[in-house]
Amino acid sequence: MNSKERILAALNCEQPDRVPVFDHVDDSIRVKIIEKLGIRKPSSSSVRMKVLAGEDENLDRIETYCLMVQELALDATWLNLSRDLESIDGDYCKDHYGNVFRLSDHGQPVIVEGAIKDAARVKNYDMAANLKGEYFAAARHIIDRLGPRIAHFMSLPDPFKESWYLRGGMENLLLDYYFNPDLVHALARIATDYGLAVIDVAAGLGVDGFIMGGDLAGGKTLLISPDHFRQYIKPYHAELVAYAHEKDLKIVKHSDGNAWMVLDDLVELDFDGFHPVQPQCMDIEAVKRHLAGKTCVLGNIDCQDLLPSGTQREVDQAVKDTIKKAAPGGGYILTSSNSIHPGCKPENFIAMVRAAHAYGKYAEMVT
Repeated sequence: MNSKERILAALNCEQPDRVPVFDHVDDSIRVKIIEKLGIRKPSSSSVRMKVLAGEDENLDRIETYCLMVQELALDATWLNLSRDLESIDGDYCKDHYGNVFRLSDHGQPVIVEGAIKDAARVKNYDMAANLKGEYFAAARHIIDRLGPRIAHFMSLPDPFKESWYLRGGMENLLLDYYFNPDLVHALARIATDYGLAVIDVAAGLGVDGFIMGGDLAGGKTLLISPDHFRQYIKPYHAELVAYAHEKDLKIVKHSDGNAWMVLDDLVELDFDGFHPVQPQCMDIEAVKRHLAGKTCVLGNIDCQDLLPSGTQREVDQAVKDTIKKAAPGGGYILTSSNSIHPGCKPENFIAMVRAAHAYGKYAEMVT
C-alpha cells in the first residue's frame, strides 16, 4: 500500500498494511525537526514560487515541511488555509474578514475583536465571497511537491469556532445562545457557507479530505450543552459533511477534551474520523471499542506532558501501548493528542513516528 491507500483504508474503518501516522506540525518546530534529522535547511534564495499578481512569496518553511514529511515517511499532510493576516499595530493583526487578533509569542492568532459587533452587521456580510485563491497557495505547492501517493488533508473552518471569531470571543457567542439565538443561526449560516466555499476550492486542488477544527469540549465536559450542540452546531456540521462526501472526500472532526456526550452525534453526522482522543480526558481503548466499525479513531499520543517533557524511550513505549489498544481491526491513525506544537521536543516527535513504523505493521502485530 502507498500512504494514501493506507490512510483511506483506515478512514473506511478497514485494516491497512500498517497503522498510518501523520500530524499537524507547527511552523516554529519544523526547522528543529529537520535539523535533528540531519537535513540541511533550504536557503532563502533557493525556494520561492509565484503567487497572484506576479508577487513572490518565500516558501522556505513550506519546503522545510515537505522535507520533513518525506524524511519521516509520513502518510499524510495537514494543510492550513491562510487567513491573510495583516499587521496593524505591534502584535495585533487583522484578517481579510474583519476580525482582529493578537499574535502569541509563537505567532498563534488569538481573537480580540470580531467583525460582527451586533445583529445589524450580519446583513450582507459574506465570508465566502471574500475567499481568495491565494489563500490556498501553500497547500497547492505542497500537493504539487509531494504528489498523489500521499494523502492530503486541509483544515476546514468549523461553524462554531468561526462564529465566535466573528463575535470577538467564545464568551460573546455563548451569551448569544441565550439572548439572541437568531444571531447564532445567522453567524453559523455565514460560517457554513464559507466552509462550503473552502471545500469547493480545495477539492479542485486535489485534497483527499478535511480536518474540521474547533473544540467542542474542555477537560471535564462539553463547552456547551448537548442540546445546544444539536440545536446550533449539528445541522451546520451535517451540511459540511454531506458536501464533502458529495465530492468523494473524507472529513474528520477534531475536538480536544472530553467529547463523550456528543460522540454518537459525530457518528450520526457521518464524520469519517474523530481526532485526537486526549488521554487526560478520554481512554483510547474505550473510544476505539465504542467507535469500531463506525468511525476511524485518530490520536492519543500525549502532547501535553509526554512529547514536551518525556524521554524518547517513554514515547516509544506510549506508541507501542496505544497501537496495542487502538489498532486491532484497523480504523486507527496514529497522531499526537492535538498537534506537534512549539513546546514538544523535536526528537520526541521523531521517536513517535519511528515507533509507529516499527510497531504498526499488522502482519507482525500480536493482539
